[in-house]
Amino acid sequence: MKLSYFYEQAVKFGRKHDPRKKTHIDSYPDTALLYGNPNLDVEKILVGIDIEASELLLADRIRQKNRLDLVVSHHPEGRAYAALSEVMKLQVDLLEDMGVSREVAQKLLDERRQEVQRRVLPQNHTRPVDCARLLGLPFMCIHTPADNHAFWFISRLMQIRKPKKVQDIVDILMGIDEYKIADKGLTGPRIILGSPRRPVGKILVEMTGGTEGSKDVFDKLYKAGVRTLISMHLSEEHFKKVKDANLNVVIAGHISSDTLGLNLLLDNVERAAGQAFQVISCSGFNRVKRR
Repeated sequence: MKLSYFYEQAVKFGRKHDPRKKTHIDSYPDTALLYGNPNLDVEKILVGIDIEASELLLADRIRQKNRLDLVVSHHPEGRAYAALSEVMKLQVDLLEDMGVSREVAQKLLDERRQEVQRRVLPQNHTRPVDCARLLGLPFMCIHTPADNHAFWFISRLMQIRKPKKVQDIVDILMGIDEYKIADKGLTGPRIILGSPRRPVGKILVEMTGGTEGSKDVFDKLYKAGVRTLISMHLSEEHFKKVKDANLNVVIAGHISSDTLGLNLLLDNVERAAGQAFQVISCSGFNRVKRR
């Protein structure tokens, strides 16, 4: 398939699985074709959760031995990383759906987005993009569209399975191949707050929206009836605030959840194109196909 088609389909399926139902979405700022000819035919790709200069050098070595058309990163690089805070606006809708007033959610997210902007601004965004350009390697990143797939999959699974106790959530997640693989590497799903026998109550699935939201939102979520978070990860600063709010927290896993989202997205693109990629997995990613 053409590289431009791959990108367009990634955005299309990201939009289809986006938790926002009333927002018109043309693109995702953290998803981009960073280097390469859009008309390139793509068959064989190297896919990783994080692609930096070292992975691009690896890709070039693979290309010397055999064909390689494209390198795909999950986490954003270049201009897509610089624009990370833009996709955080999605979290306002998630919080509103959970019962937090839109005005409160907007204020908290605006503060957090500014914090992320300040953190990202001085970074050397173009390092891996420059490396790809110098090596002549087509390079793209797919962030929020993949995370939307993970959010949709886990949310739907919880709605179907209806866990009663916190341990039930871990047991359900452990039925998913990506989390089974992570568990073998000692990074599988686990409870970090709350008793395994504690009632689940209302669940917020934190799988999309760029990066962690406001650390001051958790008491608002508790007041809105939320009792359990299913998250990719939780910083120590956020952990302390969640603990104060008396919420249960199940950490599904960062890299494994990113892998789940990417796999679901790749499945959709392949089905739409009627063509399967040859995938080389690296940097934490494992290709799992669902048919």
